[in-house]
Amino acid sequence: MTFEWAAWANLAIRWLHLTAGIAWIGSSFYFMWLDSHLKPPAKPPAGVAGELWSVHSGGFYHQMKFMVAPPGMPDELHWFKWEAYTTWISGVLLLALIFYVGADVNLIDASKAALTTWQAIGIGAGSLAVGWLVYDALCRSPIGQNLRVFGIVWFLVLTAAAYGLTRIFSDLGAVMHLGAIIGTVMVANVFLIIIPNQRKVVAQVLAGQAPDPALGKQAKQRSVHNNYMTLPVLFVMISNHYPMVISGPLNWLWLAGLSLAGISIRHFFNLKNAGQIRADFLLLGALAFVTVAVLAETTKPPPPAAVPVPPFAEVRALIDRHCVMCHSAEPTHKGVTAPPNGVILDTDEGLTKNAAKVYERAVASRSMPLNNETHITQAERASLGAWIKAGARVSP
Repeated sequence: MTFEWAAWANLAIRWLHLTAGIAWIGSSFYFMWLDSHLKPPAKPPAGVAGELWSVHSGGFYHQMKFMVAPPGMPDELHWFKWEAYTTWISGVLLLALIFYVGADVNLIDASKAALTTWQAIGIGAGSLAVGWLVYDALCRSPIGQNLRVFGIVWFLVLTAAAYGLTRIFSDLGAVMHLGAIIGTVMVANVFLIIIPNQRKVVAQVLAGQAPDPALGKQAKQRSVHNNYMTLPVLFVMISNHYPMVISGPLNWLWLAGLSLAGISIRHFFNLKNAGQIRADFLLLGALAFVTVAVLAETTKPPPPAAVPVPPFAEVRALIDRHCVMCHSAEPTHKGVTAPPNGVILDTDEGLTKNAAKVYERAVASRSMPLNNETHITQAERASLGAWIKAGARVSP
């Protein structure tokens, strides 16, 4: 019996990544909500900027926020950091397992750039470091003092990164590296700015010194940035399920439009939590989403020209030539240990069962075979589409 260690490792790391991400993003959403709901107390204790009474799970909670820090530190202080660290560590492990170990399959697209494995890995890993350096420099510049101006500039930087990456890597590899850039910036904010600044404030209080308010201001700036980047990075995490976005010729633009939708909707809720109902931001988010959907559908490649329905033997040979090296019970393609998404095409039953998926990926979106590694022709796609549209019948 062959034990698929790589497939189980992928599942474990992906599950950990998702769980940690939920915990991290949940705390980000909660604290943004909490900040916007704090009210000045009737009889404020020294240094308290606001308080909130809430009820949940049968109990009452009383939260208070100090303007900089309390006069003295409690014996036990909870730090929100491991949610972020675990999300990033598991995400990098996934990136390495899928796109670096399997670079020749999942990352390199020879039709875009003739890269060696190590060149592709170097560019991918380097993009994460460059992304952080550019972001941090913007934050420390005068641009970083204005949230709106900074947001526009950083959005344009990420859009440019998406354009560049999609010109170098496979479509999926490019999209996932864009998400990794955003995730790296977010966790670096926690590791290099937010937590160190909080430690400095704690040390100042314990030493009997007045805490430096600039430290809290800088940490808050980065925390707010992280909050607005959550929805775009969440979309990237699920984008592999939507080839009409990641495999289109303008995928970098569709990513920008859907990110704008996420940012606008996040801003609507942040304002709503603060007591401001700005439906225009909600409408902007919806408009951005609909615009991307309409443009993506109207600019996608035309369907293959109508051709006669081919005999099944011809279809079987086509599938065997272009698909079964990955989509079989025991894949033979290097780096593929299990059929992607559980789609098995090496049997007639499996082919007919998954005919709709084959049409979506191989005919409609043309996202498969990955990077068109097998050089399937338009005529072959048209024949396959004709057979599926005619009912995907197995016959002599």
